[in-house]
Amino acid sequence: MTDPAAVERDAAEAASAFAHPAVAPDATAAYGEHPDHVVDFYAPRGETQGPAPLVVLLHGGAWRAPYDRQHVTPLADFLARRGFAVANVEYRRGSSLPHQNAEGPVAGRWPETFDDVAAAMDALPGLAADALPQADVRRTVVTGHSAGGHLALWAAARHVLPAGSPWRLPSPPMLRGVVALAPIADFAVAEELGVCGGASAQLLGGADHWDERLPYADPAALLPTGIATAVVQGRDDIVVPQQVAEAYVAAAAKAGETVGLTLLDAVGHFPLIDPAADACAVVAEEISQLAW
Repeated sequence: MTDPAAVERDAAEAASAFAHPAVAPDATAAYGEHPDHVVDFYAPRGETQGPAPLVVLLHGGAWRAPYDRQHVTPLADFLARRGFAVANVEYRRGSSLPHQNAEGPVAGRWPETFDDVAAAMDALPGLAADALPQADVRRTVVTGHSAGGHLALWAAARHVLPAGSPWRLPSPPMLRGVVALAPIADFAVAEELGVCGGASAQLLGGADHWDERLPYADPAALLPTGIATAVVQGRDDIVVPQQVAEAYVAAAAKAGETVGLTLLDAVGHFPLIDPAADACAVVAEEISQLAW
């Protein structure tokens, strides 16, 4: 049973992260025809010398419909004020309506959630060139929080997807690296811990599709990537516990790859995306180390 004090702390951290007003983008572009096929661009703030690294931001929310990109717009603005060009990507999540026998909105859509992230990543260099000419797409870092952290890791691993996957790339994507924030990075461990009410299994379409689809979706199965990867994780996270990140890092090591893991004391799930929290500055620094 979760410690009531931990639950109270998590609620306070979530309230702080979600208290910031949404920040309007400097430009928006579509990468497809669906209403969710959009990317918001934030230009680097202040005086910048030359092109700025591009940070691709993938929001979390357990791949569920109620959570869209708006809740990470303060983070996008925070990164822009640190001198980055930022692309805040939307994608299709689960249905807004609960499925039969489900307690709430179901996580993700198969294959649409993955279709969208792949399409957005493929379109971003061209979109950024038109909408945000300050962006240097040769210095792209992808980051994401929670379910978005999963998608960030997955986007960087498309070249090691099983043969025949429609999302597989013939060569590694042009990325400087990945910074995954409290990612749902190992589906088996996440399901053992009941992360987000079994969201990983829901994303794959339920237990009947688990074995078939896991190799195409689980970052822990898509290693090594050969792309610099860092994970930032709060030790006090009760939403996506640190065991999930540690399992991914261990899987990478077993595959012969080193993944950086920064564990933050007295930090839960939401300070990583809260511009008012010290943890957010740590995130920006991790991105800087890969981008500049």
